[in-house]
Amino acid sequence: MTAEGWAACVVALGTNQGEREETAFRALADLRAVEGFRVTDHSRLHETVALTSEGFDSDAPGYLNQIVLLDSAWSPQQTLAKLWEVEAAHGRIRTEERYADRTLDLDLITYGQLTLESESLTLPHPRAHERRFVVEPWIEVDPGATLPGHGPIAEILERIRQDS
Repeated sequence: MTAEGWAACVVALGTNQGEREETAFRALADLRAVEGFRVTDHSRLHETVALTSEGFDSDAPGYLNQIVLLDSAWSPQQTLAKLWEVEAAHGRIRTEERYADRTLDLDLITYGQLTLESESLTLPHPRAHERRFVVEPWIEVDPGATLPGHGPIAEILERIRQDS
């Protein structure tokens, strides 16, 4: 939490359907317009290979990924609900399929330094430390950041690069 009661959040944005650049641009504008959110920075768009249930698939529609840093005046669950509202406004339909193609995917990666595990939300995001498409754009906007429970993102990125 910041001194004013706001929490610094890291949000991963991804899109692999439709007009991806337009969707990312409009989603960022929508995040800026959410009452109780203050977008403080964002990475450039990164083109990435789709992650499917079978692993990375270069034949599947590729993603544009971006990290958005924002402060939230909402609780973690309310912050997630606001992110889902933005997704829905861009045609996102949530299904049980974990790796489905998406018009827009907004994942709450961190909420301050909070660790949380509930039915609807795990913080930090449980697979962020394994995902280059999260860590690489994140280091672009906040190279000194740490992922709670996993350490500095610069070290995480180095481990991911060695495993690639």
